[in-house]
Amino acid sequence: MSSTGEAPIHGDILEAIFSHVPLIHLVPVSHVSNSWKRAVSSSLAHVRPIKPWLIVLTQSLRHSHVTTLHAYDPRSHVWLQIKNTARSHASPVRSSHSTLFYALTPSEFSFSLDALHLKWHYAPSPRVWRTNPVVARVGSRVVVAGGACEFEDDPLAVEMYDVNSQAWEACPSMPALLKSSTASSWLSVAVAGEIMHVTEKHSGVTYSFETISKTWKGPFSLRPHESVFHCVTGTLGERLMVAGLIGKVGNVKGVKLWEVRVRGGLGSGMEEVGEMPKEMVRKLFSGSELGSVEVTWIGDFVYVRNTSEPEELVLCEVLNHLNGVGCEWRSVRNAAVRCGARMVFCGGSVCMEDLQRAVMSENPTFSMKHV
Repeated sequence: MSSTGEAPIHGDILEAIFSHVPLIHLVPVSHVSNSWKRAVSSSLAHVRPIKPWLIVLTQSLRHSHVTTLHAYDPRSHVWLQIKNTARSHASPVRSSHSTLFYALTPSEFSFSLDALHLKWHYAPSPRVWRTNPVVARVGSRVVVAGGACEFEDDPLAVEMYDVNSQAWEACPSMPALLKSSTASSWLSVAVAGEIMHVTEKHSGVTYSFETISKTWKGPFSLRPHESVFHCVTGTLGERLMVAGLIGKVGNVKGVKLWEVRVRGGLGSGMEEVGEMPKEMVRKLFSGSELGSVEVTWIGDFVYVRNTSEPEELVLCEVLNHLNGVGCEWRSVRNAAVRCGARMVFCGGSVCMEDLQRAVMSENPTFSMKHV
């Protein structure tokens, strides 16, 4: 090399540099050269891995067809606006499970399963007309349970839609003990493997629906402690978890996370994983009302929000250490808030292949949003 030539940047230095570059900017970077591509892959594998995104869909209260998608990337600590080219919606978009958006009309059931929620599936509506059911993805099926209209014979009706065969199948109804709280606003849903767990948020009473055998089991109690007045279940990886609000309505004193022990039977015990710092509790839950707390679970992340404080989010990353499980908490300013619009939250397990398809397409998919 001549004395005037530029010195090469070695791989380990590139890896360190790339660990500070926002994830979407690493897509074009990986196309610079083969050595840079290898450095990007190594940086993501060993220095700062990809972390699941929080996806937020905002929908106009007056014009339901007007929607906007935002994403929060916890690896890069940035908000992104996602160009949404999906067909407009004639009804409210909802999310009762942390990895799925859906919309329901008398004639159509539409839902989105991909990581960035850019693709929507369209199916005939379920046989039973519902307004606010529990909806969850379980393997290749989407389960729709409860939430039936008053004029329907069975408010506890359950149906499953098979994405592969594109057909609906009737299933055994939800247990009678859940009859007074069949709407998703009163129930929490978690999926572990081929099993859907449905929990009544106030009492912690839980039933499990095995989608292979189409049977219900329970009841089990997933209320961690008598001081917990509001329970929300979810999964982190393969672990069944509970987020519990401690205190009473209008006076939330704490938020804790528990892992549910499944050996020996569901509800046989729980282990406390972490507690939200008191200053975050005060910031998030001043004036909180029952039913206003929403929790999104994705990967090893838990996002907690209070609908009466739309600009505030608290996230927790659950980490596995040699001496046990630990939690890292932080506050995030919600950049997706728009006046006159409702927000729906879910998660996306984004990978580089998803971003390659989106970023390298003819039409730009992302724009950075600074907070």
